Amino acid sequence: MCGIIGIQNNSEAAMLAYMGLYAQQHRGQEGAGIVSSDGVHLNRHMGQGLVSDVFSDPNVFDGLTGNSAIGHVRYSTTGNSDKKNVGPLTFNMGDHSLSIAHNGNLVNIDPIRKQLQENGALFQTSTDTEIIIHLMAREKGDTLAEKLKKALLKIEGAYSLILLSPNEIIAARDPYGIRPFCMGKLHDTIVFASETCALDLLGAEYIKEVNPGEM
Repeated sequence: MCGIIGIQNNSEAAMLAYMGLYAQQHRGQEGAGIVSSDGVHLNRHMGQGLVSDVFSDPNVFDGLTGNSAIGHVRYSTTGNSDKKNVGPLTFNMGDHSLSIAHNGNLVNIDPIRKQLQENGALFQTSTDTEIIIHLMAREKGDTLAEKLKKALLKIEGAYSLILLSPNEIIAARDPYGIRPFCMGKLHDTIVFASETCALDLLGAEYIKEVNPGEM
């Protein structure tokens, strides 16, 4: 399963992401992580275990500064339970720092992974999530959204994902809407989550489902 959360435009973004993950703990118990953006840098804290264990030290939030954050609770469908596979995964792509939280299961990854490796790609994890980043890095486009769109057109399967850069959040859902994904609002804060229970805990208003095939 896995559960994801995205928070944009809130000075307590990381704490809200934590609460959103806590509400979705049932979607994955292998590990949890949060990445925040302060507009310049991405800050990450992750670990194996339950959300309450990974974030048991309140001081970790001192390093998760910024007005945007994404989070992930992991239940492995591809890749093993290794710590390095716990999301959100973070990468450098050219001049961009990127992080991705992904719930899904891609079905055509073996031939894509093989082709990427033959073209020199070095994989840091054994997850299908990383394939999306490698595909993005090879696409042409003036914006991250353009690169992500082209990459997603090459993959098949179920996914809901949130991409975080220092200055934007992009959410996307597979064309069949197989994995759940909703959007909410808390005053001026936008929230994306796998399930509405996260919105309920945050006191956020449900706006809509992210439509199948929507980004």
